[in-house]
Amino acid sequence: MIAVRFHGRGGQGAKTASRILGTAAFSEGFTAQDSPIYGSERRGAPVSAFTRIAKEPIRERGIITRPVLVVVADVSLIGDPAARMLEGIDERTAVFVNSPLTREELRAQTSLPGRLTTLDLTTIAVREFGKRGAISALLGAVAGRLVGLRPESIDRAVAQELADLGVDASLIRRNQTAARHCYEAVPLVPVEKDVRGAPGPTSLRAPTYDPPTRGTASITAGPNSAIRSMSGWRTFRPVLRPDLCNGCWLCFANCPEGAITIKPDGKPAVYYPHCKGCLDCVEVCPTDAMTVERETEATKTT
Repeated sequence: MIAVRFHGRGGQGAKTASRILGTAAFSEGFTAQDSPIYGSERRGAPVSAFTRIAKEPIRERGIITRPVLVVVADVSLIGDPAARMLEGIDERTAVFVNSPLTREELRAQTSLPGRLTTLDLTTIAVREFGKRGAISALLGAVAGRLVGLRPESIDRAVAQELADLGVDASLIRRNQTAARHCYEAVPLVPVEKDVRGAPGPTSLRAPTYDPPTRGTASITAGPNSAIRSMSGWRTFRPVLRPDLCNGCWLCFANCPEGAITIKPDGKPAVYYPHCKGCLDCVEVCPTDAMTVERETEATKTT
């Protein structure tokens, strides 16, 4: 599997770049998976996106902690602790940085590990699109080139992803032209498939759960003492058939008035003085243990 991690700032197009890479890989017959993760979700805040590419089904999900390729949209992210750009990088990791510096100059300034390569995508974007030019297509093209995808696949992916975002057709063509230029211009470095494997857990943990009664309201629990009866609100009342009840507690969790309690045997009980007869408990009961009866006389006991 080829695991690619993108780092950018909000508005730079790291998420779209990861989608372009995944779409291009999928068009070549690969299994592809892409997903973003946001922080504060505002322009300029660090953003990460992840693309996995493989010939076989991809069963791993979530954050890529050990990428084989890292694509960095802004050199300022290298020193930003919130971006966590350096995590999981070693001497075998391919790293692309959008920077006007050469790989030698950038390595001297930052001591970046890995197989480093650079290209000034921002200057290309400004030249082609103006001051606010997005570099998402350019990032996707560079990543595609480094992992060995064909330029035609990148062209189609750029068109598809930008069209889905509502970008004008003429601007899409300009993005394709700039992306092809970056595809051909980026200095290549080896990108290896992940042969290290994901680190296994050091120990297995059995989760423990608090009972639902800790976080669910109950009208009979102090200080929720009964002040006004709602039994006169009902036209129909829910009635439990204990022999059909499987103890799932869905009625208890869904009662909007907290009028259902749980008895020591784990079965629910309806506190009728505060049951308003909404019958939500009947709707959610999977075994039809909660039945409906016409209300003839409101009682105060279950």
